[in-house]
Amino acid sequence: MELFLDTETLIIELLLIVSLVAIAVRRLNVPYTVALVLVGLALTLAGSFDLALTPELILALFVPPLVFEAAFHLDYQELRRNLRPILLLAIGGVLLTTALVGVIVAFGSGLTLATGFVFGALIAATDPVAVVALFRTLGAPKSLTVLVEGESLLNDGTAIVVFSVILAFVLSPAANAGQPENLPALIMGAVVEVVRVAIGGVMVGVGLGWLTALVIERLDDYLIEITLTTVLAFGAYLAAERLGFSGVLAVVAAGLVCGSLGLRGMSPTTRIVLFNFWEYLAFIANSLVFLLIGLAIDLPDLVAQIPTIGVRSRRCC
Repeated sequence: MELFLDTETLIIELLLIVSLVAIAVRRLNVPYTVALVLVGLALTLAGSFDLALTPELILALFVPPLVFEAAFHLDYQELRRNLRPILLLAIGGVLLTTALVGVIVAFGSGLTLATGFVFGALIAATDPVAVVALFRTLGAPKSLTVLVEGESLLNDGTAIVVFSVILAFVLSPAANAGQPENLPALIMGAVVEVVRVAIGGVMVGVGLGWLTALVIERLDDYLIEITLTTVLAFGAYLAAERLGFSGVLAVVAAGLVCGSLGLRGMSPTTRIVLFNFWEYLAFIANSLVFLLIGLAIDLPDLVAQIPTIGVRSRRCC
């Protein structure tokens, strides 16, 4: 009972901090996500929080609502018209960024090339929130907004899949053996694994999204429809991960299919309530992610790594 009360207290405290920071940034003209990271860092220095969260838990809790909300709101017709440049940027762009960043980090910091590629895949996906907000302010064409949003939606899945495969490759015994003759086979195996994981995740998401859309199309009860979409977002991720596929791409596919098919039979009231729910859930998830980033930072270690972060080691000089 005591553990449950402590966990509930921690959640309420985090939500209160998120709310206070959101109120403050309205007056201070500071980027919301940056403010959350700084507040999390300040709380860490004060010793107020002691969190132990695994990467698997972070992915399972925060990725599904963020990715599903973006996919669910995306205009499918606009996405289809701009699919070719979106795929080029989301797949080719992520791979190119991973390679370039990996090489620069490896030669600039003294890390191995494989470790540099892991880091490159980690930061290859970009967040377009500020860019999209600027587009809306300036009245940019709808197609440009869809292009950026669609690329951001798919690049998350691409980056996570590439990161997972490269990390598994780096940690594999065959890669650590350092035998050059095994390198082509290892690379080919990694490529095949990327394709398998990606296609499997998309198929799981499309199937579950289609089934959910069929049910939602025959209902007009926003409480049930919110529940079903919640089950779909988290269920698609869990099902794909259990089957050894990409949970992120499964959520993307599920959100796109359900958003394009399930909305056809909804009343305007149900649609508004559903959109507002997912906007709120994405706001909470996004806020907690950046707050937790601040809480997870080890400031002494961060200061010690400033030369590496700035890529200013002796090797690059």
